[in-house]
Amino acid sequence: MLSFLGFAMVAVFMYLIMAKRLSALVAIMFIPILFAIFGGFFTELGPMMEEGVRNVAMTAIMIMFAILYFGIMIDTGLFDPLIRKILQFVKGDPLKIVMGTAVLSMMVALDGDGTTTYIITVSSLLPLYKRLGMNRLVLATTAMLSMGVMNMTPWGGASAMAMASLGLDSSEVFIPMIPVMGFGLIWVLVAAYLLGKMERKRIGVIELKDSETAKLDESLTGTLEYKRPKLVWFNLALTVTLMVCLILDFMSLGVLFMLALGIALLVNYPNLKLQQERLLSHSRNALAVVSIVIAAGIFSGIMTGTGMIDAMSETLVAIIPPALGPYMAIIVAFVSAPFTFFMSNNAFYFGILPILAQTAEAYGITAAEIGRAALIGQPVHVLSPLVAAAHLMIGLVGTEFGELQRFAMKWAFGTVTVMTIAALILGVISIG
Repeated sequence: MLSFLGFAMVAVFMYLIMAKRLSALVAIMFIPILFAIFGGFFTELGPMMEEGVRNVAMTAIMIMFAILYFGIMIDTGLFDPLIRKILQFVKGDPLKIVMGTAVLSMMVALDGDGTTTYIITVSSLLPLYKRLGMNRLVLATTAMLSMGVMNMTPWGGASAMAMASLGLDSSEVFIPMIPVMGFGLIWVLVAAYLLGKMERKRIGVIELKDSETAKLDESLTGTLEYKRPKLVWFNLALTVTLMVCLILDFMSLGVLFMLALGIALLVNYPNLKLQQERLLSHSRNALAVVSIVIAAGIFSGIMTGTGMIDAMSETLVAIIPPALGPYMAIIVAFVSAPFTFFMSNNAFYFGILPILAQTAEAYGITAAEIGRAALIGQPVHVLSPLVAAAHLMIGLVGTEFGELQRFAMKWAFGTVTVMTIAALILGVISIG
């Protein structure tokens, strides 16, 4: 019964948001509540939802202050010099711009943090996309494809969870996956090339005048009243310091962004009225993103508290026919995509993966191979509405979840397919 409720709830939820019948905010709150009530959990709903919200509270705080901070940085014109250099290099060619997006996002994603990757990539390049009239979904998709591959690093979380749940170390799980990740990144560049060609065909190569290259359209990055060209080096130093602190991870990300925002406001806009105007101008975007992240806490809290996730895991494992046993590694590589899309990495790697690994051993497939295969679905995982960083991306580019998923899913699944084939060819996973 719980398994049926869980699958039905996920199906209804995804249909409603992808068909645009309900907003993600409304669906992510009320759909799990309705199904939990139907399952007889009415009296236990309060504690479940409270626990889920507590688990995402600091993430929501971090996202709110991150949006405000980088909004202020855009207002000050911090990224104007970088964008001018990019404009000079790409000469208005959408293909070069998308390829540059892929390379930049790969480099930034080395720290394994989706939030940092999206903030830096989008904040740097979104004004350029706007200036040329390019599709912002291309920007979001390219950055998320890069993050999907780089999220397989141990410090990104997925590998660490897989190793912990199976009792393995990095030499058994992550190190063999490095060449597979290399093929994944090559595919990301191929996808960026194809997307760039589509954009070039749609809008052509725009000939930018020298005056356009030297001076960005003020409506895209803030008016002259809010720009602070004399403080660009200070703002750059502040942002670099913030990024270094994020990587060092010696303090809560939410606290770091709060402190950085306070410093940025005091130095750039000491006038109280200007501070309020700048905060108000970005508060709408921050509120939209933070509200849905908090609402996602209700969803995950109910899924976990009712036991739906556990029941769904047992059902999915039970329906695998014995004849498919020797192909378990391939199966895990592909099913890890929807598994980690519909539930958290924690739920999949700690709840489902050990059972899958135990089943595969009967067919001569080692736990290490199953652990490696389980990482391959991460490019689809990063598109999940349960991933906080994905909501940040939605807010930064100004689109809707259903729209992004429809556009990006085929490219993400292509990454999964390429890495699965590469893993088989390289012997990283095998047929039992």
